[in-house]
Amino acid sequence: MSEQRMLEGKVAVVSGAGGGIGREIALAMALAGAKVVINDIGASLTGEGASATPAEQTRAIIRQRGGEAAISTESVAEWASAQRIVQATLDHFGRVDIVVNNAGILRDVIFHKMSPEDWLAVINVHLNGSFFLSRAAAPHFRAQEGGAYVHMTSTSGLIGNFGQANYAAAKLGITALSKSIALDMKRYNVRSNCIAPFAWSRMTSSIPAETPEQQARVAKIQQMTPEKNAPMAVFLASDAARNVTGQVFAVRHNEIFLMSSPRPIRGIHRGEGWTPELIAEHALPALQDALLPLDRSGEVFSWDPV
Repeated sequence: MSEQRMLEGKVAVVSGAGGGIGREIALAMALAGAKVVINDIGASLTGEGASATPAEQTRAIIRQRGGEAAISTESVAEWASAQRIVQATLDHFGRVDIVVNNAGILRDVIFHKMSPEDWLAVINVHLNGSFFLSRAAAPHFRAQEGGAYVHMTSTSGLIGNFGQANYAAAKLGITALSKSIALDMKRYNVRSNCIAPFAWSRMTSSIPAETPEQQARVAKIQQMTPEKNAPMAVFLASDAARNVTGQVFAVRHNEIFLMSSPRPIRGIHRGEGWTPELIAEHALPALQDALLPLDRSGEVFSWDPV
């Protein structure tokens, strides 16, 4: 099967497709034969303002390359507007086969200074938005007995990062949402997977670059251009991935990783039960060597992108 036409005859809706990773996924899906609905409200990185221009630019590129695309500027962060995104997809192209949950904003701030507004704004777009848009497409996937969800997660949630309690919580929540969708909709031949992308885009442009060490880190991230994530999204949306569901992949420049899910790593049993004192005296020493380090994404992915 040619990669160029892996999505022939399919219709995809890609949220946050006005720039960065979302745009590259939309472009790649169009090249692979899909008709694409470009969903983007054209807001700032923190979610303010709105403009159709980013989505129009993505559509123009697709059309220049001979593809078909339409635009939706509705927000994923509300139930009714997410329904309208899917309805617009049906109105334009008559069906929906692929949902890519990529839309996102950032409100990075250290936890003890994070406001309720910072928390809710990020949760609403990333986590609620992924549910709303996925749920809006679910009846159509069920009726046609087929469909594919591709959700964007992040190692900020899978592993950890400073100043991103809102973003990390949303992104780890998305992996649980995806697994639940995969379990609940397997009977309808519907698949759901996650990608943790590494890329230099508007979402990472806020990383500090003041000290030589920070500048070196940013230079490495800048090597990882957004289009490096698009092939995995096209694959997961295609029939070639018919047996792949409930998984989390990370894409880092030319590297692909299958990420683990939480599983028991060590256990201890006491027939007569436990008291807090016995836990301190016996359980903790037995488990101590297996306690997970308080690490961050950059410490786990500690080597240069290859």
